[in-house]
Amino acid sequence: MKLRQWAADLALGVRFTLTGGREGWTRALLTAVGVGLGVALLLLTTALPTALDARHRREVARTDITYMANDLARGKDTLVVANVDTDFRDSSIRGRAMEVEGPEAPLPPGVAKFPAKGEMVVSPALRKLLESDEGALLRERLPDRIVGTIGESGLIGSQELAYVRGATGLAQEIDGGRITRIDRFGDAGASTERSDPVLLLLILVVFVVLLMPVTVFIAAAVRFGGERRDRRLAALRLVGSDSRMTRRIAAGEALAGAVLGLLLGAVFFLIGRQLAGHAEVFDISVFPSYLNPSPLLALAVAVAVPATAVLVTLFALRGVAIEPLGVVRTARPARRRLWWRLLLPLGGLGLLFPMIGYGRDNGEFNQFMVTGGVVLLLVGVTALLPWIVETVVARLGAGPVSWQLAVRRLQLSSGSAARMVNGIAVAVAGAIALQMLFAGVDSFYTKSTGRDPSLAQMEVTVRDSAALDGARQKFRDTPGVDAAVALSEGYAGDKAVDPDEGTSLTVGECAALREVARLPSCRDGDVFVVRGAQYDGQLDVMELARRTPAMYLDPSFSEGDEGREIAWPVPAGIKEAMPKSGLLMGIDRGGFLITPKAAPKALEPGLTGHLYLKLDESVPDVRDRARNTAMVVGPLSRPAVWAATERTDRFDAIRTGLFVGAACVLGLIGASLLVSQLEQLRERRKLLSALVAFGTRRRTLSLSVLWQTAVPIALGLLLAVVVGMTLGVVLLKMTSTPVHVDWAGIGAMTGIGAGVVLLVTLLSLPPLLRLMRPEGLRTE
Repeated sequence: MKLRQWAADLALGVRFTLTGGREGWTRALLTAVGVGLGVALLLLTTALPTALDARHRREVARTDITYMANDLARGKDTLVVANVDTDFRDSSIRGRAMEVEGPEAPLPPGVAKFPAKGEMVVSPALRKLLESDEGALLRERLPDRIVGTIGESGLIGSQELAYVRGATGLAQEIDGGRITRIDRFGDAGASTERSDPVLLLLILVVFVVLLMPVTVFIAAAVRFGGERRDRRLAALRLVGSDSRMTRRIAAGEALAGAVLGLLLGAVFFLIGRQLAGHAEVFDISVFPSYLNPSPLLALAVAVAVPATAVLVTLFALRGVAIEPLGVVRTARPARRRLWWRLLLPLGGLGLLFPMIGYGRDNGEFNQFMVTGGVVLLLVGVTALLPWIVETVVARLGAGPVSWQLAVRRLQLSSGSAARMVNGIAVAVAGAIALQMLFAGVDSFYTKSTGRDPSLAQMEVTVRDSAALDGARQKFRDTPGVDAAVALSEGYAGDKAVDPDEGTSLTVGECAALREVARLPSCRDGDVFVVRGAQYDGQLDVMELARRTPAMYLDPSFSEGDEGREIAWPVPAGIKEAMPKSGLLMGIDRGGFLITPKAAPKALEPGLTGHLYLKLDESVPDVRDRARNTAMVVGPLSRPAVWAATERTDRFDAIRTGLFVGAACVLGLIGASLLVSQLEQLRERRKLLSALVAFGTRRRTLSLSVLWQTAVPIALGLLLAVVVGMTLGVVLLKMTSTPVHVDWAGIGAMTGIGAGVVLLVTLLSLPPLLRLMRPEGLRTE
């Protein structure tokens, strides 16, 4: 019977919403738009794991080069594949050159027919780039005729730049690394690496931090139009409903708005799903087919949102006395209690505290405790902010008229002001904590490349060392290339098969060799030995040269693999050189250094050419010009841009995911704040019109609206900094990382939050000016 009464009251509330005229529809629409925005982002977020899994499966399915030993013999079902990846400005381009060896050679995913030599198939995004004026420089590097398009099954994202070109002569270049022979695509032996507890913690915290502002906003959206709703509920009390029935009817109205919000959210999600197929954020793109939320998670959203609407409404009305003659809200409300609000963040710290000092060596962090702790800390922001706003504004007083209007309004409805900025405060608190955590653990996932970009900005590998001199001249003729240092490098052992000792062997002109070691007098025909180099460790290369009549380039490390070794008789009269710091290779070069006249032609097949380029960065697109020259030198030459450090791929992927998610959440927060601001202005339309009718200047009213936004957001951001830093310190302690506060990063996060609020406030000024008209006092 009680359940039936509940259902009847909720249904009556829904009916009032749907048949309540323009007023009811306006409130329902505002609630639905707010809830719909949150639901759309929740659905997109629940689809994110599916999208990442789809990208991974696509990447595994098209795997061709695994950098494993390759002993596959040529057959009717084999294919030789070469990695010819390249870059264009800041974008990476996946490239493959393929030589078909048999009629049953496997087609790469997404490719309908193998391109012949001089032909290529490209992704839709790359075709668009090549056909645009922006891609003119890239077209010089990829001059092959486009004969097809790579289908969706061969790409990991809609905006991925990729191509497959036909080639010949690759079989002679197979090295088991960049060039290999395959008989199928896909890496069946792909294994998952051991989970890193810190990375798993990062992923978990990122998801919680991104979802919390969305949840907070949905909870706030169902309370839009609260003051007008309460006046309608007073009328219901006048016709005979009791207080409990009135609250259930109010919950029914919120339920109607939430259900409409679910429908709008589904529409927004479908629109966003299609738009995602045309967007790229931080070099990440997806296909719409990737964004399929898990049915279980989608069902959870569908149930949780209406339930939240009902519970939040009942909770909000717990302290409001709705009587037949009005709502007892204009009287001085009871002071908010602080004690239970403090329990939330303290409970969160209590859940996280046992994992302090856990580090990465004690297994994975307890996911439930981490999630619960972070959620309680961030929910603590939403619980503490109304108390802080109420306490502070109660003590604010004299000032200009605009200030007094704003303060009085905040004193009458501090709860509404706090709700409006709750979402941004939670987002900033979470962002500060994550920024501290990422900055703290960055050094664990960032390693030195051993290269010094001040000495050279690019390195080009030329497989045919005999062509090195010609290649060097081509680069010197390239606009923006100031210098090109050419060195041929290889590895030499003391025996042809299974050598006991070995070292590097470098061939170059005197000027080039001086870039890698400190030489005495040098002229063409000299040979040097570098003693005490870091590269050689404990090996005494001079002693090795005295006792070894010949060194063997490209020695075989196992029986049965002989035949590639090249003997180099160690000459007499070798000079001694010293290691040099600040080197092109980052590590002091050891081994033998040989000038061109002292290097027999027979050594060339065992050497790989390297060109170290010094660039004039002021020349537009100088790096792409150098890449174009590298393609002219040889399709398999490999240009690489030098950087002092590099990050772990998984860590970089998590950072990118955070940036993408943060961009979406900031967009939602901005939209939600705008909807909330417009709703509040709509409720105050008659008040604003009355003030204007009595002679209040529009400028004064506009400034009062700005103050009403500025005071709560300042308090909210201050609380966010305190909570965010607290959470950040705890997370760093959990990962056994030294605590360091990046004040610049915290300032940036806080400034972004304040900037979003300022932008929303400025966008709300035109509607405010339209509402400030005496005609707004008209009524029927």
